[in-house]
Amino acid sequence: MKNSIKNLVFVLILFITIATPTMAQPVVGAALMDEYLPLLQGKRVAVCGNHTSMVGNAHLVDTLLSRGVNVTTIFCPEHGFRGDAEAGAHIQSSVDSKTGLPIVSLYGNNKKPQPEQVKGVDVIVFDIQDVGCRFYTYISTLHYVMEAAAENGVKVIILDRPNPNGYFVDGPVLKPKFRSFVGMHCVPVVHGMTIGEYGLMVNGEGWLDNGVKCDLTVVKMQDYDHTMRYSLPIAPSPNLQSDAAVFLYPSLCLFEGTNVSVGRGTDRPFEMFGCPEMQSGDFLFTPHPIKGVSENPPYNGQECRGYQLTAVATAHLNSFNLFNVAFLQLAYRDFPNQSKFFLSNGFFNKLAGNDELQKQIIYGVSEDEIRASWKEDLDKFKAIRSQYLLYPDFE
Repeated sequence: MKNSIKNLVFVLILFITIATPTMAQPVVGAALMDEYLPLLQGKRVAVCGNHTSMVGNAHLVDTLLSRGVNVTTIFCPEHGFRGDAEAGAHIQSSVDSKTGLPIVSLYGNNKKPQPEQVKGVDVIVFDIQDVGCRFYTYISTLHYVMEAAAENGVKVIILDRPNPNGYFVDGPVLKPKFRSFVGMHCVPVVHGMTIGEYGLMVNGEGWLDNGVKCDLTVVKMQDYDHTMRYSLPIAPSPNLQSDAAVFLYPSLCLFEGTNVSVGRGTDRPFEMFGCPEMQSGDFLFTPHPIKGVSENPPYNGQECRGYQLTAVATAHLNSFNLFNVAFLQLAYRDFPNQSKFFLSNGFFNKLAGNDELQKQIIYGVSEDEIRASWKEDLDKFKAIRSQYLLYPDFE
């Protein structure tokens, strides 16, 4: 296993010499104001957004206010309205210092807008940059916004944005018993949909509570399709700071359910993995607190051994589209006390969406066998997904 990983790294690095795919620049939904401003005229508007909700160089909220739109409320997801809170940090409701508008946090104990929080609102405009992974909680926030809107007679407009992992579909499909805020729907780890397409699927498949339907409009992008590689102009959250991290995130995030670090507390989180106990790898890193990014990282101040994957990610962007389980297999094999590899709180299974993957890793099931075990569910999901695509697909 160790040699196969090293060989994989070597082969992939060779692809760096191939011309890097053009990073497309579609016109995002927020920029197509003629498409949605008429829907906001005379309406009381709430914006569900964060620091990625930009129209050119201006924030969507500021832009709408400058156009005379009656914005009354801001809803914000995990990481806060300005995107400066680390994963899992408690986000408090507050007031936006620039506009004086109330900010209602949709993270922590208040994940779903309450009736009193949408009272008097006619339209919720949702504009957040997603990264295309089941456990990235912005799509969970979208679910609850749509559900609250449907229950309270409020319209939702999604301003669509590219999915930087939108050119493939892969990974295990979530089993219903493992539903949580880091996985609310029976979709694979990498779903290959824009957030607008995803919202249409949630609505169309009846996944909102009690099968309620949201009055939903998606403002489509221009010049986008699912074959494109998209470089995010703004980091979507504090620990996804590069294209490499965004690409590796689907595979490395499952380490968050283990005692292996993904480099939180370094200058390249989600571009590495390792821990003090690892017996393999030629990369050393020592996590330290970083304000607003990782203030209490795993293995704070301890030297960790493992693998640095930036070059692998760069090579992947040229050629390979897959959810990689080989990293987990290698780390488990080289972890001295394997009974301590997975966290005892079951978080790994929530991220995986099942308890089968953990067992497969423990029992040494091959990568090919693991991938084969989720193929049937993947094929079923792809059939559902195809009904809601707004843009040309990669197949």
